Amino acid sequence: MSNKAANSGNYLQYLLNSWSAKSADKLSGLSQLRARAIDSINTQRLPNKRDEEWRFTDISPLTQLAFPPSQQQSKVQASDLKPFYLPETTNRLVFVDGHYAAELSTIADAPIQMVGNLPSMMRSHASTIESHLGHYAKIDDNVFSALNTAFLRDCAVIIVPKKTVIVEPIQLLFVSTQEEVSSYPRCFVIAEQDSKLTLIEDHVSITSASYITNTVAEICLAANAHVQHIRIQRDSQQAYHLANCAVSLAHASQYQSVSVSLGSKISRYNLEVQLSDENSECTIDGLTLIAGQQLSDTHTCIDHIKPHCTSHQQHKCIVDETAHAVFNGKIMVRPQAQQTNSSQSSRNLLLSNTAKVDTKPQLEIFADDVKCAHGATVGQLDSEEIFYLESRGLSKESARKLLTYAFAADIIHRIPVASLQQQLEKIVLNQMQGV
Repeated sequence: MSNKAANSGNYLQYLLNSWSAKSADKLSGLSQLRARAIDSINTQRLPNKRDEEWRFTDISPLTQLAFPPSQQQSKVQASDLKPFYLPETTNRLVFVDGHYAAELSTIADAPIQMVGNLPSMMRSHASTIESHLGHYAKIDDNVFSALNTAFLRDCAVIIVPKKTVIVEPIQLLFVSTQEEVSSYPRCFVIAEQDSKLTLIEDHVSITSASYITNTVAEICLAANAHVQHIRIQRDSQQAYHLANCAVSLAHASQYQSVSVSLGSKISRYNLEVQLSDENSECTIDGLTLIAGQQLSDTHTCIDHIKPHCTSHQQHKCIVDETAHAVFNGKIMVRPQAQQTNSSQSSRNLLLSNTAKVDTKPQLEIFADDVKCAHGATVGQLDSEEIFYLESRGLSKESARKLLTYAFAADIIHRIPVASLQQQLEKIVLNQMQGV
């Protein structure tokens, strides 16, 4: 097949053909899961703007990019990745173009193995992994999640035992180095009863080339577990980033998420959170900062299934030049989810007259004893605030930078890792040089 794919059907068929050409792997226990994903792909197509969930996001350029799966041919050195290493982390798993790089990873000694890649963790946790992996990320109506599952060969695995508190954050570093390839990173997290974990999922690039990243994360919280999930997307400006994250919360568990989207030519992040038992709680914060001709789409669904649960969400977009940001946040309250407490806020800042934001916060409530609220704002920098700062001696340019930085810092400062905060602050300040 040529480097041009004629349509979405040919594109998907090309990917499936490239899958069948791959050599057999050693994880035969996952063959049934992959086979089910392939069957699902055969009944689906790539989404387009006629689909309601994709009407603001045109991914038709993907059909012209028949990028083969990446191969494990890394020449990356630790010095290349040093800018991305966080000193607060003792456990760090590094995946290069979707392939585990043991020589670049650091795993602390522990009485019970909790962190590793899929083949190593299968040796000690096979029953736990097989009973959960692939059970949360939907594949029947999500072709990108199905593709990731079909190409599942390895992934980052974290299993936190009961009553275990991991004080230091765990960093999952997914690095892109090859041009014109497709990679399929995946992470899988089980937080058992009364456990606690801070997870940093960081997608970075050391190339400016075009490539496709199709990533899936599955996170399962048992009763009273607490997970902080920090997700950073800073891919190449020519890349395509397609991501799905599925989270399941049991009784009285707590999930806190901060996601920051900075890179990629086109990116899409789907986050689905199920509050599956009483007294569970989630807090979802997001920041999108884009310019040029970037398109960044964030879709979230917080599903209140049982009563007495709480969710809070705030998403901010800063859009410059001719970039286009999309936010669609849905809060679902099912009939039995009485005494739900939920709020959602979408705040958007346009830095140019050609920047564009489409925002759609949604409430779908089927219970009557609830407390729910949502709202959205779209605007430019306040001229009175700029004038006030000018009257205090700042130039107009400095005043605009300060106000824009303050808008973003509200989200960044919710990241509980000081060195990562500093990295992101520098990125924001550098990107605002033209503000």
